[in-house]
This record gives sequence, C-alpha cells and structure tokens, in this order.
Amino acid sequence: MPKALPVIDMSAPVCCTPVAAGPIDDAAALAIALRLKAIADPARVKLLSLLLTDPTGARNTGELAEAVDLAESTVSHHLGQLKKAGLVESERRGMNTYHRALRDALSALCLVLDPNCCR
Repeated sequence: MPKALPVIDMSAPVCCTPVAAGPIDDAAALAIALRLKAIADPARVKLLSLLLTDPTGARNTGELAEAVDLAESTVSHHLGQLKKAGLVESERRGMNTYHRALRDALSALCLVLDPNCCR
C-alpha cells in the first residue's frame, strides 16, 4: 500500500526562498517535496496537462477518465492527491464534479525550483 502524504495545509501556492538561493529549512523542503510528490505520477501529469490546456478551464471527472483511459474512481483518487497538494480545485455542479488546475500554484512551484524559469 502506498504511503499517504502527510497532512499539512497546502491550500496556498508554495511560497519560500528559491532552492537555488541557499539552504532551505525543513518546513519549506517538506512543502516543496509534497507538491512534487503529488505530480510525480504519469497519470497525474496527464491530468494536469488536460486541465491546463482545456479551453473551458474545467473538466468533469468522467471526461478526464475517458481521456486518460482510467476508471473514474482512479481519476478521482489522482485528483484528490493533486487537490491535497493545492494544485487542483474541484467544484460540484449537480451530479458532476468539475476540476481545474491552479496555475498560480504551479507557477509558484516552478519559481521556487528555479526563479529564472517561465520568464
């Protein structure tokens, strides 16, 4: 059984000194590592790609499951991990749940890893 992510508040984008600026403290290292762990899965990378490139900005679980050829329950699990990491948000609309990637959180993670990235 895979290890669960530790429970810490990751609802806000990661915000700390870039790792290249010098040694970082344990709390900052954990915050970064948990977010990276959440996206260190090919299915989750594909899901993020689908969410980031969707013209409407949000897709429901069924659409995502069909696009990545996985069961809806598996996609829900992956989305839950991305949500815990603060990289995706979900909204219930009737019988469906729609998900969207949080671009600010992903950008912040990129900038923490390399402040010259994305410029």
